[in-house]
Amino acid sequence: MNHRIKVFAALTGAMLFWAFSFVWTKVAFTVFTPVSTIWLRLVISSVFIFGYLFLSGRYQPLRKKDLKGMIALSFFQPFLYFMGESNGLNYLSSTMGSVLVCTIPLFSPIPGMLFMKERFSPLNLLGLVISFIGVALILFENGFELSAPVEGLLFMGLAIFAALSASVLIKKMATRYSPVNLTAWQNLFGIGFFFPFFYLKEWDGLVSMPVSREAITALLLLALFASSFAFIFFAYGISQVGITRANVFTNMIPVFTAVFAWMVLDEMLSVRKIVGIGIVIGGLFISQWRSRKRGN
Repeated sequence: MNHRIKVFAALTGAMLFWAFSFVWTKVAFTVFTPVSTIWLRLVISSVFIFGYLFLSGRYQPLRKKDLKGMIALSFFQPFLYFMGESNGLNYLSSTMGSVLVCTIPLFSPIPGMLFMKERFSPLNLLGLVISFIGVALILFENGFELSAPVEGLLFMGLAIFAALSASVLIKKMATRYSPVNLTAWQNLFGIGFFFPFFYLKEWDGLVSMPVSREAITALLLLALFASSFAFIFFAYGISQVGITRANVFTNMIPVFTAVFAWMVLDEMLSVRKIVGIGIVIGGLFISQWRSRKRGN
């Protein structure tokens, strides 16, 4: 039971930080471009994580045989995922972005079963559906009209594809590297993927750009929490419960968004939203259930 609580807490923490990241990204975009924001947050995150690994003696060098796998993983996440998400948020609101991210659990059983031979029981599927119904209650309270630019939808679709692809590779690589080392190497290779775009298009403008305290703070929060702790927690969660069951936690992002809006922006937390939050959490518990006969 303690192990389950630890996994649940790690995945919930990852979703908490990613929920905040939609807001932090919007603040950072008031000064920085999407590419500059991503590259700078990866640099800061890499310095932070590698510094921790070296000081704590937990650094794991990358094995030569894992080089291709790590390049592929880093290409999907952070490179392709952030290219899709950050550019998508240039066209979409934070709320709309979180809505689209919530479709990840609906597709995650496909790569889990095709590539990792994960079992997804009817009870797990029921939990996913229940959780998604709760998300709908939270998001569609006043009706829902898909009045979003096609460009934004395509970019977010790219991010969803990248997240699903990365989940498969994380599951494989997590057997050989700790979640902290895995995240550190992902970010380091991600810096390399983004550097040509950053240097050729953004460098000259960045060095002469006036910055604000709010944008710098948002960038630091993105680097430390969304690009460091969140990915460490998520990699750990995937290594413990698999792709599908870990991705179901993505449904918690709109839950946190609704609560944040109530606490920070004084938006009304209606009975319908409270019921939706309860349904999401209940669905998550059901989706994580495994019979004792299967070893959990």
